[in-house]
Amino acid sequence: MTTSRLQAPRLLAVGTAVPDHDIHAAFADWARARLPDGARRVFDRMAGRSGIAHRWSVLPAGCSPVAPGGFYEAEPHPGTGARMALYAQAAPALALAAVRALEARQPIGDVTHLVVASCTGFVAPGIDQILARALDLPGSVERTLIGFMGCYAAVAALRTARHIVRSEPAARVLVVTVELSTLHLQAADEIEPLLAMLQFGDGAAAAIVSAEGDGVPLGRPFSVTLPASDALIRWDITDRGFAMHLSGEVPQRIAAALADPATVAAITGGERVDGWAVHAGGRSILDAVETALALDPHALDASRAVLRDNGNMSSATLMFVLARMLETPPARGVALAFGPGLAAEGIAFGTEAA
Repeated sequence: MTTSRLQAPRLLAVGTAVPDHDIHAAFADWARARLPDGARRVFDRMAGRSGIAHRWSVLPAGCSPVAPGGFYEAEPHPGTGARMALYAQAAPALALAAVRALEARQPIGDVTHLVVASCTGFVAPGIDQILARALDLPGSVERTLIGFMGCYAAVAALRTARHIVRSEPAARVLVVTVELSTLHLQAADEIEPLLAMLQFGDGAAAAIVSAEGDGVPLGRPFSVTLPASDALIRWDITDRGFAMHLSGEVPQRIAAALADPATVAAITGGERVDGWAVHAGGRSILDAVETALALDPHALDASRAVLRDNGNMSSATLMFVLARMLETPPARGVALAFGPGLAAEGIAFGTEAA
C-alpha cells in the first residue's frame, strides 16, 4: 500500500437504524386539532406537501405518544429531566443498533478513535463512553463528543475523522450520530412551530473512516455562515425539553445564499460536482437547493427518499443520505447540511475527491 493511499481518508461504509414506532400520522392529527379552522387548512396543505411519509420514535410502540397512556398524554408535558432519562436509555441503544448495521457491511476492526455527534440530549458519562463499553473497545480509544451543533453535526464528525486520519494514517475512526428529536415535543398552538415539529424524527448512523480499504475518499471540508441569520434556526433549552425554532425564512435565505457565486465556489471548491448529498431538512429546503443550483430534477433523489422514509433526524440525516449514495458513489460529490447559525457545513466526497 502506497503512502499516498494511506494518507487519503476514506468513508468505508455507513450503517443506519431507526426505532420501530412510526409516529408521523399520530402527530399530524394531534397538531391539526390544536389549530383554528383557517390555520388547520394551511397545516393540512403543508403537511400534504412535506414529502414525509414516516417518522420514527423511541417512545413506546403500541400507543400514540399523544394518546391516553402516551408519554405526552397530559399537559403540561413531561419535564426535561424525564425526557433526558429516556434519552440516556434509548440513545445508546439506537446508536448501538446503527453500529451493528455497519458491521453487517464493514468489519469495525481495531477502532482507534470514536467520534459521536448528538444534539438532542445530555448524559454523563456520555454516549461515547457508554457505546465504547458496549462495544468492548479498549480504554485507549480516543473519544470525541460533538454536541448541540444540530443538523450539520454529521459534517463536523466526518471532518474530525478526516483530520484524525490525515494526522495519524493508521487510525481507524468509528463515527456515530444519534438523535432523538421526538423527545422534545412542545405544546404549541401556532402553525409555525407545529410545522417545524412535523418534520423531526429519531435515527442513528455509524460509519468507519480509515486510510485503509476501498471506501469513498473524503476531500476538502468547508464552512459558510450566512450573515444576520443567527435567529432563523435555534434550539432553546426549557423546563419542558428543547424547543426548536425553525423560521419559515430559512429556504429563501438558503436560496439567496446559493445565488452568490462566492458561496457556491466555497461549497464546490470551483470543481465540477456530479453528486449532491444534501441534508434532508425539509422539502422546501431541498427545493431551494435544487432551484438555486439549477440541479437535475433527480440530483436530490437520495435526500428526498430519506426525507420521505424518516423525516429530518437532525445530524443523523446526512449520514442516511450518504449511505444511499455510497451504493453508486459519484466521482466528485458534495455533502452539504444547514443548521444553527444560519450556517452551511460540508465536505467533498467521491472517487476523485482525494
